[in-house]
Amino acid sequence: MCGIVGYVGPRPALPILVEGLRRLEYRGYDSSGVALVNGERTVAITKSAGRINVLEQLLDYEHATATCGIGHTRWATHGAPTDINAHPHTDQTGRIAVIHNGIIENYRALKTYLAQQGVEFQSQTDTEVLAQLIGLRYHGNLERAVREALLEVDGTYGLAVVCSEEPGVLVAARKGSPLIIGVGKNENILASDAAAIIAHTTQVVYLADGEIARITADGFKTTTMDAAPVTKELEEIEWTLDQIELGGHDHFMSKEIFEQPAALEMCMRGRIDPHTGSVHLGGLTDCARELTRAKRIILTGCGTAWHAALVGEYLFEELARIPTETEYASEFRYRNPIIEDGTVVIAISQSGETADTYAALCEAQDRGALALGVVNSVGSTIARQTDAGVYLHVGPEIGVASTKAFSGQVTVLAMMAAFLGRRKHLSQPGASQFLEALSVIPRQVEQCLATADQCRAVAERYHERLNWLYLGRGFNYPVALEGALKLKEISYIHAEGLPAAEMKHGPIALIEEGMPVVCIATNCAQYDKIISNIEEVRSRGGHVIAIATEGNRGIHEVAEQVIHVPDTLDPLQPLLTVVPLQLIAYHAAVLRGCNVDKPRNLAKSVTVE
Repeated sequence: MCGIVGYVGPRPALPILVEGLRRLEYRGYDSSGVALVNGERTVAITKSAGRINVLEQLLDYEHATATCGIGHTRWATHGAPTDINAHPHTDQTGRIAVIHNGIIENYRALKTYLAQQGVEFQSQTDTEVLAQLIGLRYHGNLERAVREALLEVDGTYGLAVVCSEEPGVLVAARKGSPLIIGVGKNENILASDAAAIIAHTTQVVYLADGEIARITADGFKTTTMDAAPVTKELEEIEWTLDQIELGGHDHFMSKEIFEQPAALEMCMRGRIDPHTGSVHLGGLTDCARELTRAKRIILTGCGTAWHAALVGEYLFEELARIPTETEYASEFRYRNPIIEDGTVVIAISQSGETADTYAALCEAQDRGALALGVVNSVGSTIARQTDAGVYLHVGPEIGVASTKAFSGQVTVLAMMAAFLGRRKHLSQPGASQFLEALSVIPRQVEQCLATADQCRAVAERYHERLNWLYLGRGFNYPVALEGALKLKEISYIHAEGLPAAEMKHGPIALIEEGMPVVCIATNCAQYDKIISNIEEVRSRGGHVIAIATEGNRGIHEVAEQVIHVPDTLDPLQPLLTVVPLQLIAYHAAVLRGCNVDKPRNLAKSVTVE
């Protein structure tokens, strides 16, 4: 993995490929490369470890006239991030070039077989095994060679293949890793993400698992692995090029933090009516009756999505009174989960491509659960696999560290909980009160964003401290986890999030003089308890940074620094308290000189287990 771009048409391919790769940088990568099929029926490969600007120094734009090519950004899985291991990879003859997202699980057995056929390998990657296998099966028809090779492969892939013997032809195939064909006028663009396509066309086709596409400048043909024709419908990308540009911000993370008021407005638009206490979620219409009869809900996700799920667990039990639990998607599939009649599994993923979450979803479906999705990316793998679901509609998120998608996920889960609650135990006045509070959250988030200077001051004071604690209770416990994760992800500071009462059951031993401890101490049912926890921190020399409800002046007596957020209902506090934590993490990363949008070792969409 991580990013795929392919082009075939009348224009020089190289500038389009490099532009596309740049738009995919946010997904995370450690090397990049391109392959061009020129008029002399050769494949010209240029690749290197490092950032794309390193690759660009090696490229000869002036003489690159080829109108067909493929490009890739790699996030290392098999083999270190070196020039040799970078994609594209070729077969032994050098006539076939392959780029690939995913993992070939049986690559060792295939490599042994190929070695017995006299194939010599140059890299440590599983992708080269795939390229060599396609080369061995090639007898004048690239599409057939790809199909025959893939029938021998176990694993996941999104791949693009070109061949010097068939200039002007791209072959793409998908299983578990996204691929999109952008359809233009006398040209077509292949990509793993719409961000690489949007500058050229908004008309796209999403490949489904088990499909192969033969793409030329004139059009494309899609078939199954059994060579049965597949008819694809054109779809419209719902966002614009402006939404994936920085727009005056220094980083995408900053832009997306400040986009949250507008993003949440879009997320809720047309979906809630505070006056009647009703929620309208079109994606759940067909399963509303079955959902209402749910006896148990399991929420599953990874990373930030898991934190949103944990908020969702509290929301479903509070509003709908349905037993709910939150599972790490990466563990769910492998622990023989109990799925009883009436179980609903909700998979949460910003990209809709997270491999662990997709695997958990499939496991739940195999065991008979009603499977729902909460995703941001339209047409994504999880969105297509679920029985029903709700899109976030918060716009594209480019920064690797999720911000507005977390807020969108919590908002959607709040709407789903109210939707179910109204059909079970929640009165009309109670639903109206909740939805009225939810409807003003975007304006309250704007007030939270006004604390940016205070958040920067916190970061300036403590960004050199390498151990932080984040404490929260009730609905704000998941926010403490999320705040700690944000700091870890982008500033590389070790941070731990805890339920505040658990601090004294071990982690309190970590507290030393001057240690920053972020305490979420809003006006809530457990306010007095968290004040007691703050006193425990102070007595051991910890420095308290409190996130408190506006108007609470007493908190200044027990905290070194206080950041105020507006008051709201307890279940909705995470949508406000998370904002200062996002800002603190952002400013700490900037002050430490970290690459905010592309933190080391991370990818935006983790499409391997």
